Amino acid sequence: MNLEMIFTDFPVLESEHLVLKKIEETHLQAVFSIYTNDKVFEYCGIIPKHHIKTIHKMINHFERDYQKKSKIKWGIFEKYQGTALVGIIEAMDLDQKVNMITIGYFLGQDYWRKGIATGAVKMLVTFLFKKVNVNRIQAEVMPANEASKKVLLKNNFMREGLIRQASYWAGKGVVDLEIYSILKEGYI
Repeated sequence: MNLEMIFTDFPVLESEHLVLKKIEETHLQAVFSIYTNDKVFEYCGIIPKHHIKTIHKMINHFERDYQKKSKIKWGIFEKYQGTALVGIIEAMDLDQKVNMITIGYFLGQDYWRKGIATGAVKMLVTFLFKKVNVNRIQAEVMPANEASKKVLLKNNFMREGLIRQASYWAGKGVVDLEIYSILKEGYI
């Protein structure tokens, strides 16, 4: 795993339609609008945030986590929308011994069902396999989150199974999780 590709300079990833880049304080209002929507986090281990000061601190925590080399969060931006932040995608739980990374993502509700999450995951998977040289990428999904499962399957992830009462997720308690993964050898 070549972590320098992630943590030397903040990587900006681009496709024809999307840009994944660092979330800055100038994106405060957009991040706030995503985090205040309870529906966005219905299937996430994240509690919605309803105070702008909390969101401001959170953006600073994104930078702190990046500097500690523990995780990286990209803002998802649609190219034709300019500076509009439409969602967040992250790489976390960087396990160098296994050469594995876990990913997660969520979008503002106005951007659901438009192929944005599928495109962002595709960009991140390509980056992690080709530049970071990761062997395994996985995602944990609540069983009822059909939309997220579709995103992963469209990106050639394989459902590995259900882990019952596997994890404690804030606001949800102990939850069952489905594990999806893709290996570098299976990457197309």
